[in-house]
Amino acid sequence: QVQLVESGGGSAQAGGALTLSCVGSDRGLSTYTLGWFRQAPGREREFVASIGWSGVGPKYADSVKGRFTLTRDHRGITTSLQMNSLKPEDTAVYYCAADRSGPLMRQPSYWGQGTQVTVSA
Repeated sequence: QVQLVESGGGSAQAGGALTLSCVGSDRGLSTYTLGWFRQAPGREREFVASIGWSGVGPKYADSVKGRFTLTRDHRGITTSLQMNSLKPEDTAVYYCAADRSGPLMRQPSYWGQGTQVTVSA
């Protein structure tokens, strides 16, 4: 069974930084678009960033562009989301995902369990 395991969540002050990692359990994920979504309390889950196989992309939501950087390792099954200049509105549960529908990841096939990010003012 394919699994995505996130790590690196936690707390930070506004202006600070955190790095999230997502490790895939199956080498077949190297052919998927990998990315991140987030869900804040009372809000729908939203796309954050994605990166295609062989590192094509990445693509970012406008709300994080210029502050977040998504990379993918050489095996293609691990991603790292470097989050800088954090804002309180970045507070959410962050989920990694794997998808074959395209860079906007409209139909993820696999999801991680989520990791909490809390940014205080």
